[in-house]
Amino acid sequence: MWNFGKQSLRINKTTMTEFWDQAFKNKQEMWGLEPARSTVLTKDFFVEHKIKNVLIPGIGYGRNAKIFIDSGMNVTGIEISQTAIALAHKHFGSDLIIHHGSVTEMPFDNKLYDGIFCYGLIYLLDKEERKKLIEDCFNQLSENGFMFFTAITKDAQTYGQGTQISKDRFEMFGGVNIFFYDKDSIRDEFGNAGLFDVTEVNENYPFHLIKCRKNKKK
Repeated sequence: MWNFGKQSLRINKTTMTEFWDQAFKNKQEMWGLEPARSTVLTKDFFVEHKIKNVLIPGIGYGRNAKIFIDSGMNVTGIEISQTAIALAHKHFGSDLIIHHGSVTEMPFDNKLYDGIFCYGLIYLLDKEERKKLIEDCFNQLSENGFMFFTAITKDAQTYGQGTQISKDRFEMFGGVNIFFYDKDSIRDEFGNAGLFDVTEVNENYPFHLIKCRKNKKK
């Protein structure tokens, strides 16, 4: 998941923008171009439920966007790194709309989406930022829309490593802060956001695939 080698750039000494821009400059397509397993599962679900418009906060260079586009969905992204955005446009064309900025600054438009997919992002945020991201995504869901998040689990071998910042949150990998989820924290953070299912998915690390739905108002 994270492999920045001996990179010495630390988040507490610079901005998140600079951190990720430098990471993408150094590593380019650091996770390859194939979609993650969670993305394939989400795409299948979105196709089954006829999702047409998808928002991807933290789209990166787009490796998890193409599978939705190829399935006939319209994709909009949010990305903090201008370098990653340039890579995405190189691979998938300039027609792919990507808002430049941090997800903590959402919303970037006033659109409603029937599908939102957030991969490998929410656990990098602190508690208040995670709460805001969930609320912001939920607010941009159309009625009966779905939002799926991936979150690293406490079963990961890296859990407990590095410097502990707060409960279940650690600084590691040259300055990346990671919050490790369990069932209790998922229920606490997503319980009021239409949580209806959690699936365990093994990527390079064990992940929760957290599934929420915005039910139609009665």
